[in-house]
Amino acid sequence: MSTSSPKILIYSHDSFGLGHLRRCSTIAHALARRFQDLSVLILSGSPIIGSFEFRSRVDFVRIPGVIKLRNGEYTPLSLSLNIEHILAIRSSIIEHTAKVFDPDILIVDKEPLGLRGEILGTLEMLKKQGNTRLVLGLRDVMDDPAVLREEWTRKGVDPALEKLYDEIWIYGPPDLHNPLEGMGLPASVHKKAMNTGYLRRTIPADARITEPLPFDDEPYILVTPGGGGDGVEMVDWVMRAYESRTRPLFPALIVLGPFMPASAVAEFQARADTLRDVHILRFLPTIEPYMAGARAIVGMGGYNTFCEILSFDKPTLLVPRVVPRREQSIRATRAEDIGLLKVLPIDEYPDVDKMIDALEELPFLAPPSRAGVDNLLGGLTVIGDRVETILESRTVRAAPRMVPAY
Repeated sequence: MSTSSPKILIYSHDSFGLGHLRRCSTIAHALARRFQDLSVLILSGSPIIGSFEFRSRVDFVRIPGVIKLRNGEYTPLSLSLNIEHILAIRSSIIEHTAKVFDPDILIVDKEPLGLRGEILGTLEMLKKQGNTRLVLGLRDVMDDPAVLREEWTRKGVDPALEKLYDEIWIYGPPDLHNPLEGMGLPASVHKKAMNTGYLRRTIPADARITEPLPFDDEPYILVTPGGGGDGVEMVDWVMRAYESRTRPLFPALIVLGPFMPASAVAEFQARADTLRDVHILRFLPTIEPYMAGARAIVGMGGYNTFCEILSFDKPTLLVPRVVPRREQSIRATRAEDIGLLKVLPIDEYPDVDKMIDALEELPFLAPPSRAGVDNLLGGLTVIGDRVETILESRTVRAAPRMVPAY
């Protein structure tokens, strides 16, 4: 059922948040722009994937969603089925899609075996068939190495890294972070790894600021907790600063994110209604124009937001979370050490004076480009070059052997 045009399948379990989905769609669109006959299909469990615009030759398959509870267990997002039944359905959809789509390359985002091992059968099937290049894509920072080592050991990840995956793409520059360092992995796994650089973000050609802002032409600070599910404290801290300030601050546009609890959304909206210079938006599928228009940015330090900060070169204050993973804190601390931005530790919450001081200073900080760090944002070009090499090698292998006529 294979066709002559190249195909890439991207898997993202997406049980929570926006980071996985934005990263996968960014890669998919960049590859579709570069290769005129390429088709990219995204497998995702995100409940909001239908809210995003996908360009020609990029599409998605939505698998039944799950959410992670505070105790670490998963439960179905919508269906009244037990989690094992949901996982069986998801695994079946994933494997059948891969079999019929017959991709030249499979890119698995972050989770080597997928949610609760749901993509292992698909990896084994494609490896046995031998027609698909199997790639694991990792963030620059995953977690504290000791924590990640325990997690991967518990999940039985190492055999897949050694025997199933052909390549490991690390979406960050070399010498800044290495998520495989300190994991005790064999040299054969490290040889599969390739640093790409961060993934540059641009404003989509048809993207505009559609939500009217009440600040007229005043410069504003954009506050974004990403998906918002774990950003209540950060937003509350910023709101407290505006409610208590005795000094002028730049107006704040706060984009809460689609996963922020409804009760928190209602509370923040009510509080913002009493403030002249704070405006609340619930969710923006295309946030890039608002970032590009901002004077400065306040965020939490997730991978997606970090790439946007670097791409639009804005003075930045990060308030990284430290649970359930230290990923954001590790990334933010390293970025502050090399002069890219400023960090206000969440441990200082809710010290209002410290937030006021940080917000007052923020618009006048140097943008990340002033730190003089080279080659930060070449990820999409490096990925495109590697995909081109893979597709060319597969074309050569697939070319029919010429039989001389006698």
